[in-house]
Amino acid sequence: MTTMTLPALPPVSSLESYIHAVNTIPMLTQERETELGRRLKQTDDLTAASELVLSHLRLVVSIARNYMGYGLPQSDLVQEGNIGLMKAVKRYDPERGVRLASFAIHWIKAEIHEYILRNWRMVKIATTKAQRKLFFNLRSMKKSTAALTPKEITQVAETLNVKESDVIEMEKRIQGGDIALEPSSDDSDESFVSPIAYLADSAEGPSEIYEREQSESRQSEGLAKALESLDARSRRIIQARWLAEKEPSTLHELADEFGVSAERIRQIESKAMQKMKKSMSATA
Repeated sequence: MTTMTLPALPPVSSLESYIHAVNTIPMLTQERETELGRRLKQTDDLTAASELVLSHLRLVVSIARNYMGYGLPQSDLVQEGNIGLMKAVKRYDPERGVRLASFAIHWIKAEIHEYILRNWRMVKIATTKAQRKLFFNLRSMKKSTAALTPKEITQVAETLNVKESDVIEMEKRIQGGDIALEPSSDDSDESFVSPIAYLADSAEGPSEIYEREQSESRQSEGLAKALESLDARSRRIIQARWLAEKEPSTLHELADEFGVSAERIRQIESKAMQKMKKSMSATA
């Protein structure tokens, strides 16, 4: 396996230091991004994969900011988003003419959504597609913090194609005000300090940032070390489930391969993912 060198980054738990650090990693030009994408796709070059991941870490932080209102640690949201970014990089095809940032947004958000649904106590029963859609859209669709009017309930239900009773029930579960994304300057609670100032130059938008000329690419070994830290069986399961070039293997297919139950494969997969996340965050 190709060895890579990851720049010295603080753990995600030190959020402000982490954001400072990832902000120093150069962005990629479209030409460099295409070159790295081709190297990864054609030769499984993990050095190229690592450079693509590192150059988009700030994108994960930016997306994670939008989910602060659910009362979960932002460092955990960033960590989950990083897993989504890794999945996106593995599946990225530069020949489609789409920038990696645009392609990765879906994977990053999907991983964060799953984390929120697994851990936020008020949505543990939000398991259907309709409930998830309602949960993640109801807040943004409300025009004020006041209770929805009958007319607004009907509009939300029609827009999201759910029952009016579901809208009413979900609103009851989502109680309390949102956590401010950009708290006032006299707010002394450090947990509410907004890191937006460290994400990028305020004069630049996402498209300008990702088109900026890259100075010199950094190599990394974090991605490779995360996989190398696993035993052979766990590595095989992660690669088959998340890093497969074609259709990923199912739990039952891997269960047949290893002669164990599908539930046992799921447990191994879960532990392996946790170990990879710790490996990535602890790299220094």
